[in-house]
Amino acid sequence: MLEDKKRWRLHRDLKKGKFCYLIGIDNWSIELQKSEFESLCILLLKINAQLLDIKNELLDNESITLVLEQLPWFIELDGKKNEWSLRFVFESQEQTRSFEMYWPIPIAQNLFYEIKNMWESMK
Repeated sequence: MLEDKKRWRLHRDLKKGKFCYLIGIDNWSIELQKSEFESLCILLLKINAQLLDIKNELLDNESITLVLEQLPWFIELDGKKNEWSLRFVFESQEQTRSFEMYWPIPIAQNLFYEIKNMWESMK
């Protein structure tokens, strides 16, 4: 379990069964299935690649918004080149549940890198 004691939680427990990944920020959390977590990781890497592609062209105070949609996820990165937030909308393809998440600055960057590390350790 990884956490910043005040702001976010990331936990993987494969023994839990179907919903074995937990992501939490402040006073909320959501549990994801392995396939949902994997698809989220892939899209996080894609939106980060988009940011890296344009980062050198951006001024320090220039605002940016990047959007990436691949069902069941919609992801929006909003901020500046070195500080940004992430908003997610998940629309279940199994008609079971839908939800939204918001990761504020600076949690978004910290949690992104921890999820990336977790994803890479799973390969």
